[in-house]
Amino acid sequence: MRVKVLYFAALREQLGTSGEDIELPSGVATVAALRSHLVARGGAWQSALAEGRLVRAAVNQDMAKPAAALKTGDEVAFFPPVTGG
Repeated sequence: MRVKVLYFAALREQLGTSGEDIELPSGVATVAALRSHLVARGGAWQSALAEGRLVRAAVNQDMAKPAAALKTGDEVAFFPPVTGG
């Protein structure tokens, strides 16, 4: 399954990219599984998206929970929580 992944704000800066198209291996079918797949790359990916780091996700521009299912062609965005001030 192929998805488009976008990174915003501090995540974009840490990872050095605003997004990428990814062919997901079998078994990676949820937002949480995608995040774990990205963390497994190590380096900046591991620190930016590590479990315990507050990172929000949206699928096709709708806020998504970690258990949200993914399908081919989805756009998944990861971003830090937004604070007002």
